[in-house]
Amino acid sequence: MAGETSCLPYDFGMDKREAFKSIAADLAKGELVFPTSAKVALKVRQALNDPDCHIETAVKLVQAEPLLSARVIAVANSVAFNRSGREITDVRYSVARLGFDTIRLLAVALVTRQLAGSIVTGSKRNSATQLWEHSAHVASLARVIAQLVTNVDPETAMFAGIVHEIGGFYLLSRARDFPGLLDGDFTDWIETGEAEVGRAVLRVLAVPLPVLEAIEEYWHGHLETPPRTLGDTLLLCEELAQVPSPLHGFGGKNSEDGMRAKIDQAIGWDTLTSILTESAVEVESLAAALMF
Repeated sequence: MAGETSCLPYDFGMDKREAFKSIAADLAKGELVFPTSAKVALKVRQALNDPDCHIETAVKLVQAEPLLSARVIAVANSVAFNRSGREITDVRYSVARLGFDTIRLLAVALVTRQLAGSIVTGSKRNSATQLWEHSAHVASLARVIAQLVTNVDPETAMFAGIVHEIGGFYLLSRARDFPGLLDGDFTDWIETGEAEVGRAVLRVLAVPLPVLEAIEEYWHGHLETPPRTLGDTLLLCEELAQVPSPLHGFGGKNSEDGMRAKIDQAIGWDTLTSILTESAVEVESLAAALMF
């Protein structure tokens, strides 16, 4: 699945759209290199995909990656998963409480966060941090919106929220190979690169088809009335997230298309605001727990 990333010299005559195609072509050949922690997280995810995987095996795999262990315990202690408020400090109990689906999600979350982990320069590092904060907020919102608005599986919705910007993380990770790629605005990225690069990364990571299809819906920006799909869930959460994507800005990628007006028509802005107010503590607690 992963090999050595292509390091061919960047052609300064190449425009951004051509650069995105070049990056996507590398990904199509499986050329995606992961940091060490991400490799361990991928092994955890692959092991948990085995229906015969025992909980003790899962616990040992999680314990082998300190960052993942910390997030598993943090999420198990979040309001979303720990209504009693009694603090959990044990990995085994945390794994049992969260279940394999959520542990798989956290493994992919670690991979997503660390794709841009090698960035050391100020502005790009800040962009990577903000992009992760945005993803954590969208994922946390998605779990609530799935339960209370769109009636889709909340764990799948949270997973989709975690990975919906994964192409952006990969874009940031390749910035050193393509000088100028992140200069100026992100119009070309939104119109061309986001879907092309994002689709390629999601396929390399073997993201399930329903999630792929939902993210495709999100890229196209069409909100159903009433909202009822996983893609609708992402569109709502992108608009509502308190932390904006550095690649899209406040109000999500579709604000210029009147997304807020569409949401008001589809649900009723007052109704949605009431739902978010009632769920604010749960959303904030889970978003904080997801912060690697």
